[in-house]
Amino acid sequence: MHKEKLKIAVRKFGPFESAMQKAWERFCVYSGCDLRAELIPLDLHDLHKTTLKEQGLKNGDWDIAHINTDWLYEGYTGGAFEDLEPYIATDCHSDFPNGWTESLLKSQSFDKKIVGLPFHDGPECLVYRKDLFEDPAEQARYLKQYGKPLRAPETWTEFQQISRFFNRVEQNLYGSVFACYPDGHNTVFDFCLQLWSRGGSLVDKCNRVRILGQAAADGLEFYRHMVQDKTAVHPGSAAYDSVQAGAAFARGEAAMMINWFGFASVCEVDPTSQVKGKVEVALLPAVEGQRSMSLNVYWLYTLGSGSKHKQIAYDFIRFAVNEENDKQLTLEGGIGCRISTWRDKKINQIVPYYHKLEQLHEHAQTLPQKQNWANIAAIIDEMVLSALNSDLPTDKILAIAQDKIDAIDK
Repeated sequence: MHKEKLKIAVRKFGPFESAMQKAWERFCVYSGCDLRAELIPLDLHDLHKTTLKEQGLKNGDWDIAHINTDWLYEGYTGGAFEDLEPYIATDCHSDFPNGWTESLLKSQSFDKKIVGLPFHDGPECLVYRKDLFEDPAEQARYLKQYGKPLRAPETWTEFQQISRFFNRVEQNLYGSVFACYPDGHNTVFDFCLQLWSRGGSLVDKCNRVRILGQAAADGLEFYRHMVQDKTAVHPGSAAYDSVQAGAAFARGEAAMMINWFGFASVCEVDPTSQVKGKVEVALLPAVEGQRSMSLNVYWLYTLGSGSKHKQIAYDFIRFAVNEENDKQLTLEGGIGCRISTWRDKKINQIVPYYHKLEQLHEHAQTLPQKQNWANIAAIIDEMVLSALNSDLPTDKILAIAQDKIDAIDK
């Protein structure tokens, strides 16, 4: 048996792991590759640490890694990634970039270099229990209580009101569930959504991160009171990351959540889901008079600049993102990135709202590309957690965080 192996750092998530294993097995049959793949599932912090902070992609510890768009600029400026453009240019089997929308191609392009191919996507959206919202008895009760029809919330005020309406502790049903685990991602994304949906911006004209201003203050103030609302929110929210929040929703424990599209899709394909056929997605709420906003953070396959098996690694990446494997990822519970998958009839029979991905992308913003974004995100994460776990005034919390950001964002 061949002793050499291809080491792949995988974002820890069951559907990713199973889809990757199947793709590798098919690749070996297709290509005759005799390398052994070592697929290592890693949580967010460990994945970022081993691939970029400890330079695992650059020094050859990893051949391939799942990298999300938050970390791309850091990895690119640090020399972690192999440029895929020369491989693509001579690859007669590649259909890059025609298979994807522009929104999934921009972040990994630097100075005409391409440092990754799209693996998993699914913008943030409102995920809700359509069986509850469409129930005539619930509709009548809501109309009597609030004097308006029950519908998917279009404003944050409606979101909190409906969360309270569906919060039924005795039934193990909560109005909404959040992901507040401090990993530099979940609460950061939630803060950005609150900011953008109030007409605010995360950066100034000089591309420096600015979190002061009325939109930021109103957004953080609403978020702290929303998450702390025991009459509306799942009690596990403080300890949940996005995967765990999605799992709670799939168990039937929440009427709504603000989460990635992928966690809605999981509800339809996971055999353990308690809400199969009962889910719908919609645009995120906004304050009255403002446009709904979403966040587009996606995962890519990247090839380590220090890999000793670059051609084989590239061949596998290209194989793993073909139409068949992109569709298979979706059937496993991930979110394929290809337009062909979004429009696929079989996929839309299984996940009836899958075609809405194109609409969600039209409302999606991206985070600023900065070499030290992970450090800035950690400050924002700390800021939101301070709001959730202290009595400090919101304006004071924002000012403290802005001072810390200013010290490193120059």
